[in-house]
Formats: sequence, C-alpha cells, structure tokens
Amino acid sequence: MQAWQLTAHGSPEQVLRLCELPDPAPKPGQVLIRSEGFGLNFADVMAVKGLYRDAPPPPCVLGYEVVGRVERCGAAVPAGLEGKRVLAFTRFGGYAQLACTDHRAVAVIPDDMDLGTALALATQGATAWYMAMVAAPLQQGDRVLIHSAAGGVGQLLVQVALHQGCEVFAVANGAEKLAYLKQLGAQHLVDRNAGDYAAAVHTALGKDRLDASFNAVGGTTFKKDLALLGAGGKLVLFGGAERGKGGAFGDLRFVWNMGFIVPIFLMMRSKSLIGVNMLRLSEHKPQLVAACMQGALGALREGWLKPKVHPLFNAGQLPQAVELLDSGKSIGKVAVRWN
Repeated sequence: MQAWQLTAHGSPEQVLRLCELPDPAPKPGQVLIRSEGFGLNFADVMAVKGLYRDAPPPPCVLGYEVVGRVERCGAAVPAGLEGKRVLAFTRFGGYAQLACTDHRAVAVIPDDMDLGTALALATQGATAWYMAMVAAPLQQGDRVLIHSAAGGVGQLLVQVALHQGCEVFAVANGAEKLAYLKQLGAQHLVDRNAGDYAAAVHTALGKDRLDASFNAVGGTTFKKDLALLGAGGKLVLFGGAERGKGGAFGDLRFVWNMGFIVPIFLMMRSKSLIGVNMLRLSEHKPQLVAACMQGALGALREGWLKPKVHPLFNAGQLPQAVELLDSGKSIGKVAVRWN
C-alpha cells in the first residue's frame, strides 16, 4: 500500500515521504479499511514538529481518521460491517491507503455522503460534541467564547452553541473568517489581529460574564479566559496552538504563560477547568467517543450541523495541506483524497 510516512521532525516538505509499506492485517476486534481519503487535525501539525508527546516516534504513519470501505474483519467483529462504507477513528495510521482500527470506532455512512463532510465529523465532530454536549453541556442563554472559531472544531462548536440557544463570542483571524462566522450567526465577532481579544470580549459583555470558554490556544489566553468566566463558568481547554509558536524556549514559555492553578480558588469562585484529549478518551472510553461521532452525524442528518470543508487536497499534496493547517489561514476541515 501507499502511505505517507513521517521520517523525522521538521518542515512537512522535508520530513513527510510518500512510500510503499506492507499491507496491514486486522487483529481480533479490528476492521481493515480501504481508504478514500483522510482528515487532518492540528495534533498532526504538532506531531510533525515533534511537539505532540502521544505521537509514535519516526518513522511512523500519522492520521486519526479515514473514510473508506471495510475490506476485511478480524476475529470477534460483529457481522455486517464487511463491504460497508464507514467513517472511522484510526488512532494513527490514517495517512495510508489501508488502515486497521477497532470496530467500535467505526460508523457506517451513506455511499453518497461527501468525503470532506464526513471527515469533518470524525475527530473534530466528536471533539465538539463531547465538549459542548457532554463535558460542559451548553444551556439556552449561555454566553460562550470560542477560540479558533473558524477552524475544524471551532466552526462546529459555533453551530452547536447556536443550536443550543447560546450567545456566541467567536474569535478568529481576519475578515474572511469573520464573514463566515457572521454567516453562521455568531452574535459577537472578535478579530484576534485587531488587538487584545479579552478586552473586546469584556467590553461586549458589559456587566455580564462568560458561562463557558472553549480554548484551543492555551498559553497567554488561559488566564484571560479564566478571568472572563462568571460563577458556574467552565473553561474547556482542548489545544495548545500557542505552544507551536514559541521558538527555542516554546515549551517553557507556554507553561509559564499559563501559570498555576490553586484548586481551592476554583471552588471558592465556582469555576471549572476541563481538559479534553480525545486520544485518551478513545483509549479508555471508545464507546463514548463513537457515540459523540454518531451525535455529530445525527445533527448533520437533521440539517442543523453543516461543516465547511476546504477544497480537498490530492494524495500527493499532504505536505502542503499540513502547512496550510499550520498557517492558520484555512477555514473549516482540511482533508486529503487518495483517488
């Protein structure tokens, strides 16, 4: 099979190589999927740079999600999956024409479902659903801050929050992204390039405070978001994009900028801090992650969740796709098609 292999850490053009690897075989409980295409997530960007500790060491095949057809089933897999078109979590190994994964991490999808749309609802769809509907369930009237609101997870969080009747403060970079978020219906648009986003949010809130913040950035934004929360507020941290911009002392600066939390202060102020790592959840609660993916797919079928997908890259353009995602210039899902 063909697969994109990470050979070292560094620039995508230098360290990602398209090569021939042996075909994998499904283990008991696994299915073998012939992939139509795979999605990218910001964790992939961090893994290429060597900043994602959960990624396997090079040489390895990255990738968390594929769409394709089940070609073979291992022992103890329930009947009926073979031959079905599926959306699947892969927990690495997704950048390949053939991928094996736990049968519990698979959802059957229609043959006519758009590839990019389906991929948008795997890792990113499950992440958004888990955060906004399970870990920190949004209620009507909640005031919600969403960082990277035009990104793969952010765009879905905005739509879920609006569907739940929330007031959304959407943070993004540049006029094109803000126009998209306005089109979605976000009530407050905050351009991160225009100055301190926290000051802008504070002004828009007036005497009110946030009920929830969904933060994919970390670093200097962490303490700002915590200060914007009111009693009962939840800060959901699901990424560390600021870590990738720090240079030689990036890790140390990233941790220092986030500061340290004294738990009793959270209790006294009735604030919650929730960390989300879908890889960890997939290891310990695969049924929960699968249920969240099914929730996002159900919302798509109902017509109120509509992911935006960047034009698909072809199989030879993975390095460019990774670079685009790292640049912060993409809107919505970034994905690659094999054929």
